[in-house]
Amino acid sequence: MKLCVFDFDSTLMDGETIDFLAEPLGLKDKVAEITEMAMRGELDFFESLVTRVKLLEGLEAKKVDEICHNLPYMPGAKETIAELKTRGYKVVVFSGGFRNATGYAREVLGFDADFSNVLHAKDGYLTGLVGGEMMFDFSKGDMLSRLQKVLGIEPEDTIAVGDGANDRSMFKYAAKRVAFCAKEILKKEANVVIEKKDLRELLNYID
Repeated sequence: MKLCVFDFDSTLMDGETIDFLAEPLGLKDKVAEITEMAMRGELDFFESLVTRVKLLEGLEAKKVDEICHNLPYMPGAKETIAELKTRGYKVVVFSGGFRNATGYAREVLGFDADFSNVLHAKDGYLTGLVGGEMMFDFSKGDMLSRLQKVLGIEPEDTIAVGDGANDRSMFKYAAKRVAFCAKEILKKEANVVIEKKDLRELLNYID
């Protein structure tokens, strides 16, 4: 068995979920600026996540699902996942974003499991609070290491694909470290760099 772990926002999905969620509140530019700084590694990921989610307070929960069910997926995402699975890979998503988006995407794109965060809602509206499995800068690497132990998969049989600073922690546990249309901070630690916005390019680097 082999393992391929994808980031979600700006990797499997073309954009940042939280930026789309901020749009109905008129806060897209403000949130996007914080997101960009976090992905460049200029802000602590946990602090940036908590700050951005707080700005979503009052957004209707059903609006969150509506937005998350209509996100634009990256060109080639579905085909690439299908091909990886035919080649014997388990395909998993680690996202600093939200279960509303990754859970639905799992059904559409066909990956095996998703680990992400949960937006807290009460009485049908977001409270501005968040919790989950991917809250910190180290979370993805920590989860990858634990998943490898559970599945009995070595780093030599692991691919990690991402675009931002919080994807760096995965690279320690993956022989193939893929920076996909990524920030410079991640490219420096990658051994595969893809600049074309088409995930099928990844297949050129896999045996």
